[in-house]
Amino acid sequence: LTGAHEAVTVRIFGADLRVLRDSAKQVEAALKGTPGLKELHVSLQTEIPQIDVEVDLAKAQQYGLKPGDVRRAAGVLVAGEEVGDIFRGGKAYDVFVWGVPEVRRNKTDVENLMLDTPHGRQVRLADVASVRVVATPNVIKRENMERSIDIGGNLDGTRDLASVAKDIKNRLAKVEFPLGYHPKLLGENVEREAAQGRLYTYSLLAMAIIFLLLHAAFRSWKLAIMAFVAFPTALVGGIIAAYMGDGVISLGSLVGFLTVLGIATRNGIMMISHFQHLERFEGETFGLALVMRGARERLAPILMTALAAGLALLPLVIAGNIAGHEIEYPMAVVILGGLVTSTLLNLFVIPALYLRFGAGVVGPNEGSTASGTSGLATA
Repeated sequence: LTGAHEAVTVRIFGADLRVLRDSAKQVEAALKGTPGLKELHVSLQTEIPQIDVEVDLAKAQQYGLKPGDVRRAAGVLVAGEEVGDIFRGGKAYDVFVWGVPEVRRNKTDVENLMLDTPHGRQVRLADVASVRVVATPNVIKRENMERSIDIGGNLDGTRDLASVAKDIKNRLAKVEFPLGYHPKLLGENVEREAAQGRLYTYSLLAMAIIFLLLHAAFRSWKLAIMAFVAFPTALVGGIIAAYMGDGVISLGSLVGFLTVLGIATRNGIMMISHFQHLERFEGETFGLALVMRGARERLAPILMTALAAGLALLPLVIAGNIAGHEIEYPMAVVILGGLVTSTLLNLFVIPALYLRFGAGVVGPNEGSTASGTSGLATA
């Protein structure tokens, strides 16, 4: 996306190539020695000798030559021009017209090139144009109508990308650039931050929807707030697992955290809804007996959910952080660790919290009516 292949790229924008190169050297010196950064280099932008032919309009007119005629003739003899193609054996070969080496060995030979005039005569190139050897940039990069030059580098594996990028930003802030010149940090870290920002935005939206769904499921703001505060504690196991793994919170890890939160929320909703069902439809009185019965009856489904997800992800964890598993491995590690705390949360913490905050959520009339209806239906 950025046109650079390095993990970290600093692109400097400005108008003058010489100033850009000087600024690039300053940035390279400032970034040299950054922990975790290796192969630091400035993109190869240098000047190469090039023949510059400038037509003298008055002299060319005397011989009946137009500027385009002079430039085309000199270009064909010195640089060559494709005039056709030859097809042999199913392959196409370009046909070029080019001056022989003897007529383009040096500046003097180029000046002595003979050009045909419309009058059937020939004239030396030096008689109708000035020939110079000038320094010309080997490449000119532009972006957003500005010239640019890149300083790139890669990671040596001792530090994560976000930490290295943070150090680079701090060092760039200390470099003074001329008026009209400015740096821009590009590379994998920028894409990571953009993806992470989008993920955070969607996560906040998802959490808001989860909260509303909790209220719709429990019909109680008190239980919705309790569950919404309690469910994120299921992520503790994922955080510990990520720390014990490579210690880096990557995009895969964030996806794993969201997955664990979804599993914990699902099991928690089923647990609390089952408590309410026992009180509404089966005549259980709110108290310790109701919570113990509901937890026992939900034990098997919660354990089966955790075991099924854990066994499915176990091969990814056993395979390790190999090529191709850059997203799946940290995700699997976080989910496995989160399943442990999620299961403990739903089997022990959620019942205790419901016993503390669930009193009065199912009213006595609602419970007795539901119980009576259930009794009639059973009869």
